[in-house]
Amino acid sequence: MYTSGALILTNDGDFVYKLTHPKHEITKTYTVTLKGMVSDEEIEVLRNGVKIEENFVTSPAKVRKIKEDIENNRTRLEIVIHEGRNRQVRKMCEKIGKHVLALHRSKIGDIDLKNLKIGNWRFLTEKEVESLLK
Repeated sequence: MYTSGALILTNDGDFVYKLTHPKHEITKTYTVTLKGMVSDEEIEVLRNGVKIEENFVTSPAKVRKIKEDIENNRTRLEIVIHEGRNRQVRKMCEKIGKHVLALHRSKIGDIDLKNLKIGNWRFLTEKEVESLLK
């Protein structure tokens, strides 16, 4: 309900495997709006990997602060991961004590939403498919 952004729909199981299995390291880029201010130390925790399940620590993430809104007590981050476990970004943020207000996947690999409006879709180009399979 509070998540938006890029999805790739396909019936090609091999393609899905190549997109989703962590060993292929296809990045997913998220814009996350969090309640509260995020410290440099908390960003470092996200960058280094976070234990989000009993036997699972996330791989290091690329994290950068996009905006701080002191008046509304919110912080916006960009987080880039390659694993994509169920609710991974939300769980990572919970581990630093922050509640996710909004989550938007802006890119999968090098494919971004560009000017695609919410609710619209388009076919991937051959070049885009090839870039994901490299």
